[in-house]
Amino acid sequence: MIEIIYILCLRQFKHYWRSKARLIGSLGQPLLFMVAFGFGFGPMYTIANKGANYIDFLAPGIITMAILFTAVFSGLEIIWDRKFGFLKETLVAPISRTEIMIGKTFGGATIAMIQGLIMLSMTYLFGFRIPNLGSLWMGLIFMFLIAIFFSGLGLTIASKMEDMQGFQMILNFLLMPIYFLSGALFPLQNLPDSIYLISRLDPLTYGVDGLRGSLGGVSTFGIYNDLLAIGSLSVLICAIGTVFFLKIEA
Repeated sequence: MIEIIYILCLRQFKHYWRSKARLIGSLGQPLLFMVAFGFGFGPMYTIANKGANYIDFLAPGIITMAILFTAVFSGLEIIWDRKFGFLKETLVAPISRTEIMIGKTFGGATIAMIQGLIMLSMTYLFGFRIPNLGSLWMGLIFMFLIAIFFSGLGLTIASKMEDMQGFQMILNFLLMPIYFLSGALFPLQNLPDSIYLISRLDPLTYGVDGLRGSLGGVSTFGIYNDLLAIGSLSVLICAIGTVFFLKIEA
């Protein structure tokens, strides 16, 4: 099983790495948000929070963006494989569909982690700093769990679709509210009760809060509560995705 998962991860990684335009383009939006929000709203945030640095608050949210979009769009590979017949060859191979699903999930998550690490290194150019090595390791755990959750979500949705355009439209409809309501760009404190409740129901909220708590030392819900929440949700979405993938027809 480990060998199968490794092969599927490696195949997905090679396919993505060859697409230089996709690799560079997926970093463009996070960098744009980093510049626009970091320097646009930074002075106002500093005044409102008595000298606090907005870059320190914003950087974990921007790293999350790089992971989020890369991971969730890894589900396109299933639709692509179905269209060109590769999925049928994969499904008739003497391996279980559960192993295929796990391999594709880890493949998408690995690529997303690389994107997140690249974005993390770029935040240093804007003045963001990680306090110590222990914080980095905890941050990497949250980055990985975010990647697993949204890679699993993308594959789950793709398992029920055959049209690439429809897949992209659904994800664009879901992802922007998920991202903006997660507290990635603004604090969750003092929000209207209705918006705060929606934010608490947003899975990404706990990933962002945990990553911010790990890398920046500021957490709204507590790092271990965030870890439990995003970890449980990652297992749940992967289980749901596996059930859907077991019923997929090439």
